[in-house]
Amino acid sequence: MANPANTMISAMIDQALKDHGAGRQEQAMAGFQTVLQHDSGNVVALYMLGAMHTEREQYQAALQYLNHAIAVNGQFAQSYQARSVIYSKLGHYKSAFHDTQTALRLDPHLDEARKNYETLQLLAENTAPSKTSVTLPVKATPLSLVDLIEQTNRASTLPQMEQTIRHFQDFLMNGEASQAHLALFSIGVLHHKLNRNHDAEAYFRHALLVKPDFFACHLNLGLLLERNNRSEQAVAQWEQALQLPAINLPEHGDDKLKITTNLGRLLEVLNEYERAENALREALRLDPDNGPVLHHWIHLRQKQCRWPITEGLDRPDRDVLANASPIAMLGLSDDPAAQLSAGRHFVETKVESHPRMVPFRHDYGHQKLRIGYLSSNLSMHAVSLLTVELYETHDRNLFETHAFCWSPEDGTPFRQRVKSAFDHVHLVGGLTDEQTAELIRSKEIDIVVDLQGLTSGARPNIVARGPAPVQVAYLGYPGPSALPYVDYIVADSFIMSPELCLHFTEKPLYLPSLFQVSDRKRQISAVPPRSQFGFDEGDFIFCAFNNNHKFTPELFGSWMRILRATPHSVLWLLEDNPWSKANLLAAAAAHGIAKQRLRFAGRITPADYLARFAVADLFLDTMPYNAGTTANDALWAGLPLLTLSGHTYVSRMAGSLLKSIGLEELITFDAETYEKTAIRLAENPNEIKILRDRIHTAKEQGKLFNTDTFTREFEAALLAVLKGSV
Repeated sequence: MANPANTMISAMIDQALKDHGAGRQEQAMAGFQTVLQHDSGNVVALYMLGAMHTEREQYQAALQYLNHAIAVNGQFAQSYQARSVIYSKLGHYKSAFHDTQTALRLDPHLDEARKNYETLQLLAENTAPSKTSVTLPVKATPLSLVDLIEQTNRASTLPQMEQTIRHFQDFLMNGEASQAHLALFSIGVLHHKLNRNHDAEAYFRHALLVKPDFFACHLNLGLLLERNNRSEQAVAQWEQALQLPAINLPEHGDDKLKITTNLGRLLEVLNEYERAENALREALRLDPDNGPVLHHWIHLRQKQCRWPITEGLDRPDRDVLANASPIAMLGLSDDPAAQLSAGRHFVETKVESHPRMVPFRHDYGHQKLRIGYLSSNLSMHAVSLLTVELYETHDRNLFETHAFCWSPEDGTPFRQRVKSAFDHVHLVGGLTDEQTAELIRSKEIDIVVDLQGLTSGARPNIVARGPAPVQVAYLGYPGPSALPYVDYIVADSFIMSPELCLHFTEKPLYLPSLFQVSDRKRQISAVPPRSQFGFDEGDFIFCAFNNNHKFTPELFGSWMRILRATPHSVLWLLEDNPWSKANLLAAAAAHGIAKQRLRFAGRITPADYLARFAVADLFLDTMPYNAGTTANDALWAGLPLLTLSGHTYVSRMAGSLLKSIGLEELITFDAETYEKTAIRLAENPNEIKILRDRIHTAKEQGKLFNTDTFTREFEAALLAVLKGSV
C-alpha cells in the first residue's frame, strides 16, 4: 500500500507546481515551504524555492536552498544548473562553469546547460580565479546609467574609455540589477572600440545570459564574430535570436529588421544564396522601402541570374534600382550618369567626411617617391594576378614600394610572390581605418594607389581621410567611385573619352598605350583535348568565362540568337553557383535552346584555367560589364575575343585591350553587329585561325601586354602628377 504521507507530499508538490505554472507565485512558494515542513530534504521543493528566489534576485536565499538540495541529492542535475545561473549573474564564472559541467555530466540533454556551456567556458577563461566563497553585491546608491552611456559616447581616448569601463563595473556592483545587461553590453562596446575582441565577446555573452532577448546585443555579438572571421558562428547567433518569441513583438520590429538584413548580407558572402535571399525577402516584408536591403537584394539576384532582378517587389523598377550598389550598377546600366549616381549614394550613406590629412600634391622631398598600394586582394585574386609583375618591375632607383594590405593569408606560393614584390608590407587587417590612414601618413607615402574602390572588402574610409598627397584609383573598381580625395583614375584614350570624364569625380590619368597591366610570367598548362570536356570535334565552342553576375537577360538573348543561327555551336560558361546554372538552363529553354548546348566549367588552378581558353574558338564578352582580367587571360592564351563596347568605362575594357594589339574588327558597338559578327566567325573557321595567328604574333613580338612598357608609362604619369603637369 502507498504511504499516505508520501501521497500527501506528492499532491502538495503537484499543486505548488500548478500554481507556479499559472503565475500564482506566492501560493507556489507557500506550497513548497509546506512540503519542506513535512519533508525537509525534498529535492524538488528545495530546487523550486531556489529557482523562484533567483527570479526575485534574492540570491542569498536561493543559494541556501540549492546548496541544501545538492547536499541531499548530488545527482539532481537541475540544482547544479540553477546554481550556475546565480554564479554567472554574480560574475563568478569559474564556479558557474564548474556547475554547468557537473549538470551536463549528470544529464547530457539538459538544454539550458548545453546552451550556456561555451559562453561560460569563455567567461571562465577570461576572468581571474574565483574567490573561495561567493560574495553578493552590496547595494549602494544607484549610479545613473544614462550618464554612463553618455560618458561612453564621449569617450575617445584610451584613458577615458578605461575610466568609463571602471564606472560601469561600479554600477554592476551598486546599481539596479534590472539594468545590468545594459551595463555589461556597454562594457563590451568599449572593449570592442579598444580592439579587445575577446573581452568584448565575453561581456556581450554575459549580457545575453542576464537577458536572452537583448536583441541589440545579439546583433553586435554577431558583427563582432563576423569581423573576427567566425562568420558561421555569427550566422548561428543571429538565427538563434530570430527564434526567440520576443523578436516578433512590435517593439522589436527594428531589431528584427537589422538582424535579418545582416543575416542575409552575411549568407550572401558565404555563398549561401538561397538562404540569403530568404532572409532578405523577410527583411523586405518588414520594410519594403529599405534601401540597404534592396542594395543587397539586387546584387544577390544578379549572382543567381534571377531575371528580372526586381521580380516580386511591388515597386517601380526605377525606384528599386536607385538603391543598387555601385558594383551592381556596373552590370545593370550603360549610363555613366547612373553609375556616378550609385557611387555618390554609397559615399553619402557609407563614407565618413573628414578634412584631408595631407594637402594635395604636398612635397615630402623624398629622393625616391613612395608608392603605397592599398588592397584586400594582394593574394590569389584577379587584381593581383594582373598587377604582381608591376610591383616587381618598378624602378627601384626612383620608387620605394609599400603594400597596405588586409588580404587573406591563403598559403599559396603566389601570395608569397606578391608580398616579396614590395619593399615594405604593412599588414593593416587589425587596424581601424583611422589608424591605417595615420600609418600611411606617418610613412610619408607620396602616392596611394587604391586597388579596391567600392568592391567587396573595401575600406573606403581610409582614402576618404586623404592620407597621401596624391591618390589614384586603379583596376579594382572600373567606374566612378565619387570617393573624397581620390584624385585620378588610370585610363587610356579608348576606355575614357573626353565626354565620359564629365561623369567621374576622378581626373583621368592617361597612359599612352593601355590602361591595364599584365603578368607575363603566368604559366599555361598543356592544352587538353576537347574530348576531355565532352566536346565533339565538329563543335564550334563559344565561351564566356565571366562571373555570372555580369550576365543580363538582354545579353543572354543575344547569345541565344547566336546559338540558334549556328546549330553546330555550344556555349561554355563558368559555373559560378548552382542557382545561376539552373536559372541559365531554364532561360535557354525559354529561348528554345536545348540544355545540352550550354556547358559549364568549374574553377581550376590558374595554369589549367588558362589552358582551357585554348580549347574554345571564340570568347563572347559581356555588356555593360566587360571582361577585365578574364579578357586579358583569354588573349594571353591566344583566344580571339568579341566585345560589345558601350558608353561607360567598364563597358570599354575589353575593347581597349583589343585596340592595343590592332584587333579593332572584334570591337562592336551595337547588339546586332555583335550577333552578326559572332555568327560569321562561327561559319568561317579560317578567319578564327587568322585571328589566333595575329594574337600569337603580337605576343611573340612583345606587343601583347608588355609589362615593362606599362610600368615605365605608369611611373612617368605618376611623376607628372606630382610635378603638377597633369
